[in-house]
Amino acid sequence: MAVLQMQRISLCALKKDRKAILETLQRRGVVEISDVALEENDNFFQKSDTVQAKQGFDRNVTLANQALDVLDTYAPVKTSMLSMFEGRTPVTVQQFQDRVQKREHALAQASKLTSLSKKLAEAKAEIVKRRTQLDALEPWMQLDVSLRFTGTKKTAAFIGSFPEMLSSEEIYSRIAQHAPDADISVDCISTSTEQVCVFIVTHICNAQAVENALRASGFVRPASPPKEPPAQRKQVLEQYISQAQAEITSIEKEIVSMADAREELRFLIDDMAMRSEKYEMIGHLAQSRRAFILSGYIPKRYSAALEEELSRNFDVAISFSDPSEEDDAPVLLKNSPFAEPVEGVLASYSLPGKGEIDPTSIMCIFYYVFFGMMLSDFAYGAIIFLGTLFVLTKFKNMEQGLRSSMKMFCFCGFSTMFWGILFGSYFGNVVDQVAQTFFGVTLPAGGHVINPVWFEPLNNPMKMLTFCLFLGLIHLFTGQAINGYLCLKQKRFKDFLANSVFIYMLVGGAILFGLSTEMVCSILGVMQNGAPLLSASVGSIFGWVALIGAVGIICTAGSAKNPLAAAGLGAYALYNNVTGYLSDLLSYSRLLALGLATGVIGTVINQMGAMGGPNVIGAVLFIVVFLFGHLANLGINALGAYVHTNRLQYVEFFGKFYEGGGRPFEPFAAHTKYYKFKED
Repeated sequence: MAVLQMQRISLCALKKDRKAILETLQRRGVVEISDVALEENDNFFQKSDTVQAKQGFDRNVTLANQALDVLDTYAPVKTSMLSMFEGRTPVTVQQFQDRVQKREHALAQASKLTSLSKKLAEAKAEIVKRRTQLDALEPWMQLDVSLRFTGTKKTAAFIGSFPEMLSSEEIYSRIAQHAPDADISVDCISTSTEQVCVFIVTHICNAQAVENALRASGFVRPASPPKEPPAQRKQVLEQYISQAQAEITSIEKEIVSMADAREELRFLIDDMAMRSEKYEMIGHLAQSRRAFILSGYIPKRYSAALEEELSRNFDVAISFSDPSEEDDAPVLLKNSPFAEPVEGVLASYSLPGKGEIDPTSIMCIFYYVFFGMMLSDFAYGAIIFLGTLFVLTKFKNMEQGLRSSMKMFCFCGFSTMFWGILFGSYFGNVVDQVAQTFFGVTLPAGGHVINPVWFEPLNNPMKMLTFCLFLGLIHLFTGQAINGYLCLKQKRFKDFLANSVFIYMLVGGAILFGLSTEMVCSILGVMQNGAPLLSASVGSIFGWVALIGAVGIICTAGSAKNPLAAAGLGAYALYNNVTGYLSDLLSYSRLLALGLATGVIGTVINQMGAMGGPNVIGAVLFIVVFLFGHLANLGINALGAYVHTNRLQYVEFFGKFYEGGGRPFEPFAAHTKYYKFKED
């Protein structure tokens, strides 16, 4: 439960060491660099305009990514389904520097690959273009003259189409309506439901009249007709297509031959990305002709080591100081291996604000317990636990965020196994179903092959509900205790009484008073030998405790100067606390609901699978239904457990003490994509 203490760092060094110092800070990733504020008339220190240089590096990153996409398309690397867990490849600083020395060659390779990709796209476009021309030429293949042919000295020829299906007689009739004296010859080259292609010849003296008649009938000439006859033009187009296909094959072979450039391109992408970030940081520095100043934040635990390293290698002056109350210091969490996986859940809500504690170490216990109760099946938990454990063991270079998630689900899987044993759930009731259906085992009513260690929620829902509400009360009271601790730490003693002591008295007293009544104990199923759990005399004591708590809230929760107004505000606070606690406590019934849903759905799946009977076909049906049904049940209910476990933390638990609002620590680091530095 730790928020690492931050310190302000101020560094002054020679300008000639600027690059090396920034690269050291970038590899270490422990300093968040702030923008150094300069006075308006400062003629000594200035800031560099690095926008143009950064844009150049970004363009190189884009170029290398495009080249890598080309290689991945035409020379793909085979990857397994688990490749997402492999993470970045670790390299030493020297190995990285040796590779990036070849950046000019890598840039040339990237340019060549993108150029080849452009030529490839042009060749493919050429094929599409020529095939489109072939399609347009297809209706004219029976024509033995060029589509540009317009006639001889004594004849006029018209080559074109009508946008509908017409017979020769209909064409003659339409032309005759507008040019009755013209002698024409109509030859239908091709006919379809959409058009009819024709070759019409008439005497030269009737050319104008026939053309007017054709235009009135919707006649259309071919667009951009070739000079060759259609059959000859087809051969030319097919030759163009063959040449383009040969060019495509040649380009693809050349791209495949450059597959070895993939590693160089990856180094280039990481190198250019780091240089882009470095130049962005340079823009935040205050610089003179010979020196520069850097300012930012660093976790205190890293201060001494960084100072020793920089002082050993450079002429540098470093100072550290604690942030003031006005400083917007970033937040970085540090927890035990058991709690650290849940930091992402907390960060998704909000990081601790000023004066708040990191609740991760406390929250993780409830998180794992609640998740396991909601899923509560040993077999489902074993699948999650063993699957995540395998991934964690096999893939050592997994990225930290993904590794934390895998650890979290590993612990959640173990918790699910634990609750599955307590409640006797193994793929629902699959053991009982298989024993009865395929082995003829007769079980007594309510009996099981493997009995639950504690009890079966399906047969004792009220007992399960009581236990869920009990856990919820512990969860809420823990949050209330943290709130009380913060009140004492900040010396808000009145708030400590109103928001912690009196609430404990009110809620705790009311619950214990209820346990002394027959009605409440009967509903919760906690009767002891036919009598309430607590005696009436003990109950009356806790009833007075609850009453004192209520009066205390009324007297202390109001902050108005007017006594009546303060009492009114206190009464309103009492109402909010009573209704709020009742609502929050009932929210924990979702532990029962989701736990029962997992078991009921699993049992139904097993019963559906056993409908085929004790034979070969029935066994096959059972296996198929079992696999698909339980896979779906695991996926849906694991998602539900994750969502509702988060909700219980965010709404019920955090609502008692946590506000958040902290800014995450964002250090100047090597945000690479393919390689990471391997150094102490």
